[in-house]
Amino acid sequence: MSVGRSRRQFVKSMVGAATLSSIPNLSLAAQSSPVPLGIPEFRPAPLGSILPLGWLKLQLEIQARGLTGHLDEFWPDLDKNSGWLGGTGESWERGPYYLDGLVPLAFLLKDPRLIEKANRWIERTIANQQSNGQFGPRRNDDWWPRMVMLKALSQYHEATRDDRVIQLMDRYFAYQLKELSWRPLREWGKYRWQDEVLSIAWLQDRVGERRWLPLASLLQKQGYDWATQFKEFRYTQKMDRASLGFTPTDPLPDRAMQTHGVNNAMALKAGPVWSLFSSNPTDGLGLQIQLNALDQFHGLPNGMFSGDEHVAGLNPSQGIELCAVVEAMFSLEQSSAILGQAWIGDRLEKIAFNALPAALTDDMWAHQYDQQPNQISCSLRERPWTSNGPESNLFGLEPNFGCCCANLHQGWPKFASSLWMRDLEGGAVAGLYAPSEFRFNAGAGTAVVLVENTDYPFSEDIVITVQTQQPVQFPLSFRIPEWAANNSIQINGESTPTAISGSYATVRRQWKTGDRIEIHLPMRIRVRTGYRNSLSVEWGPLVFALNLKERWVKLRQRGLTADWQVLTDSPWNFAIEKDSLRLITSASSSAMPASSLFSKSGNPVSVGVRARKLEAWKEMDSVAGELPQSPVTSTEPGERLTLIPYGAAKLRITSFPELQPE
Repeated sequence: MSVGRSRRQFVKSMVGAATLSSIPNLSLAAQSSPVPLGIPEFRPAPLGSILPLGWLKLQLEIQARGLTGHLDEFWPDLDKNSGWLGGTGESWERGPYYLDGLVPLAFLLKDPRLIEKANRWIERTIANQQSNGQFGPRRNDDWWPRMVMLKALSQYHEATRDDRVIQLMDRYFAYQLKELSWRPLREWGKYRWQDEVLSIAWLQDRVGERRWLPLASLLQKQGYDWATQFKEFRYTQKMDRASLGFTPTDPLPDRAMQTHGVNNAMALKAGPVWSLFSSNPTDGLGLQIQLNALDQFHGLPNGMFSGDEHVAGLNPSQGIELCAVVEAMFSLEQSSAILGQAWIGDRLEKIAFNALPAALTDDMWAHQYDQQPNQISCSLRERPWTSNGPESNLFGLEPNFGCCCANLHQGWPKFASSLWMRDLEGGAVAGLYAPSEFRFNAGAGTAVVLVENTDYPFSEDIVITVQTQQPVQFPLSFRIPEWAANNSIQINGESTPTAISGSYATVRRQWKTGDRIEIHLPMRIRVRTGYRNSLSVEWGPLVFALNLKERWVKLRQRGLTADWQVLTDSPWNFAIEKDSLRLITSASSSAMPASSLFSKSGNPVSVGVRARKLEAWKEMDSVAGELPQSPVTSTEPGERLTLIPYGAAKLRITSFPELQPE
């Protein structure tokens, strides 16, 4: 058994300058191609090879019973009149957005009803491709929604091996290459070009031909230069309508597109994706450069950056759009595989376990457009958003704008399908942690099943058991979060050396049925300093927030769902004592839970803290007013507060003033 050594070191030792003939799982056509494709650190596991278990399976089942499983039954934008189904209705992004989450959910759960729903869209799209290669609604020729549909189609192919998808993409790319010379990328497609380049990389990886490289290059050339924007980042302040250059009738101006929260979330993968084609490793650095700038000037304690609808500074009373949350997750999922850096998984889990569930009701029948880390009411009132309207943080069907209603569905399913990856030695990589089962072939086609049992992120312990047809040698790698110092990995009760936090630990040995890997990732309470020296509380990947009583008030019925205001009479304006934080846990089990662990009723962990009210901190413009500069003093009586996981608290305070020690 050996432990350590990065995949990059292995690849260098095997290929030196790295030629395609050295990469496993590529066809002979790819091996003989004179045009190299950059070597990713890991390969994403195909849809269907990972199955959810435990709390994660329940989370997906709740989603299937909620909006995702029924939205097309009552929302006009997705009914049988959709342009993507041959009707005269909505013909832009909403059908593709919906399918991009429906396909992975359906096949992860092996749900015949959802698979039938997805097949209706897939069959219509494939069967009605035009003879010139164009596909989709004839009444809308925008490049952008087709970029989304390509992602849905590629996932469908992974689950079904339906080669009609390959044929459609091949014909479409040939058509687009001819068309782009006189009909170039515009508006949203111009800023989201990297999503289609990712689909080109996906196709080339499977077919083994590099003849779409000119198309990838043209998309990158016509697309917006995100790398330059973040090398000399100038959007360092909260944007407003005047600074964005809005006019009543014109399309969104360039400044608005460049500061748009969802565009920035999608752009996080631009550098890593383009590095596959440029073979320039410095392109992959774009992700870190972008996140550093966004964190410095617009970072929020939930792992996201402000964008309501455009970047809005560091104030935790500003919001972030749900579309940006799920798109940031997808960008990080892809970037994690391409770059193989452990910190990406840390950030991805922080967003997935906090910002994602926070924007959804426990039954996933309603969602928010904008969420705020400091969110003291969700009401139909004007707020200091950069450009969004008074409905933006209601929970409902389509508050403010319907894009998130169509796009929210990819969040949990794509996270589940990204838990495991393959490395270039043919081994398995645990890049994210949740209860799951991973099936793959190792060695000379030996079937392997890895079963992961855990309550993570609500537990420090992960147990993985091995099932194999016969003993087989392969490397097994585990992401060690940056916060997990003094971690431990035991193989059949035998300890391995402590792994370096913020890295991948790799165990190379011959595995057999019954082998048991026990991973302990110690979680301690951590305090982060943020806006105006405020404090936010973390434990492992979880962020904690003040538990406010919630009063849900129905505004109106919306088909099978409703729009809701959420109000409270609880005081929220507290300063906390930094050194008084104490963890409180309840019994939990890696078996199927009775309710979502991200709900108040199902949550097994909380944090106690001493605090005092701060009368000078008041509500302003329907939000928690400007945070007082910490540290602060208060003569109010001391109280003991309970903080719960951010995702369970629909009303909350996450960034607190620090109470000066007496």
